[in-house]
Amino acid sequence: MVSYDPKNRSFSEPILFGPPKSDHHYCPILWADKNDHIHMLHGCHKTPGMHVISKRPADMGTSEDDWIEGGQVAPGISYPTVFKVLGDQEVIYYRTDGHSSSWTYSLSADQGKTWTPREKDVTDMDLVSHPEWSSYQCKIASKDGKFLHVIFTDYDDIKSNDPKRLYNPRYKKPVRNDWKYNLSYVKINLETHEVMNDNNEVLETPVNYYTAKEKCLIWDTDWRGAGVPPAVMLDGNGDPAVLHVLSEGDLETHTYYYVRKDKTGRWTQTAITSSNHQWNSGYIKRDDKGHLHAYIIAGEGYFDKEGINNDHGGGRIEEWVSKDDGYTWNLLRDLTPDDKKYEGMSFNNVQPILDRDGNAVDGMMIFYGWKHETEPDGIAFLIDESKA
Repeated sequence: MVSYDPKNRSFSEPILFGPPKSDHHYCPILWADKNDHIHMLHGCHKTPGMHVISKRPADMGTSEDDWIEGGQVAPGISYPTVFKVLGDQEVIYYRTDGHSSSWTYSLSADQGKTWTPREKDVTDMDLVSHPEWSSYQCKIASKDGKFLHVIFTDYDDIKSNDPKRLYNPRYKKPVRNDWKYNLSYVKINLETHEVMNDNNEVLETPVNYYTAKEKCLIWDTDWRGAGVPPAVMLDGNGDPAVLHVLSEGDLETHTYYYVRKDKTGRWTQTAITSSNHQWNSGYIKRDDKGHLHAYIIAGEGYFDKEGINNDHGGGRIEEWVSKDDGYTWNLLRDLTPDDKKYEGMSFNNVQPILDRDGNAVDGMMIFYGWKHETEPDGIAFLIDESKA
């Protein structure tokens, strides 16, 4: 762990919490409680991970001795995300185990000392009729903290790679088992724990493959697929809206879309610009003027080099802007690092920097870059255009 001082734009010396892991799933997440104590949950990949809390408010200290153990959230966690909700409570939304396992959440009302899981999981796509069917999910809390919005893709994660099950009728060939289709939506009432669809119909949980298709689908992508789930934000009406990359005429061409409710309440998709890979992960936000900013990954030709890093996309980073609620988009600038020492690198995974309340800090983002298979270690890049 390191801290960053935006006033003098400098980083602290790092603190190492346990040995490093080769799998990025184990990366930590951070949040602050109402008393400004920092919480870190790390080592989560189908495991409970380790939850620790700083002894002093807003201070990470200089070693592990400056931290105490917090409450265990769940026996198994993957992809945890934390939100402050309902006053002083915190909610962690997570996947409970492997790819085809369920997604659910746990609540804490005592600043992370104890956690209470939902009685029934929110979604579980895996069924006897659809074994190994899975989902990837993005989530965001409502401004008042009463609801959690969840938008998710679905896909067949069959480990045997059976070509019959993975046959894609749009492209007339089998695809890899990481191609994800469609977008579905549920809204969770964190006071009543009811799970509803976009029509406010209360759903039986966990939501399964059939329920998602019949009652939760907001975009049938007609066998166009993605590698990553979308990036989510709240629009001017407080409804969720997403930035989503999707395949097009073939498996090597892709487009970024802005997906939201229009004025009639219908879910609408607008193309922004082309991309070069199904695993390109972007970020979208709405500024104080109501303008939309989409940070996308672009590149020339399909990104298909050898090496584990290069199997998951990457390219240049561009910022696109819409001033008419997402109906038209224009390229504002290229944010790709141009220093000669970064020549030949690819970049991906643009993410916001969040403040203590979980809100994106204006003018600050982080992304990652790497060179090629012989230099697999990535570098984190911080954009700081804040007014600190």
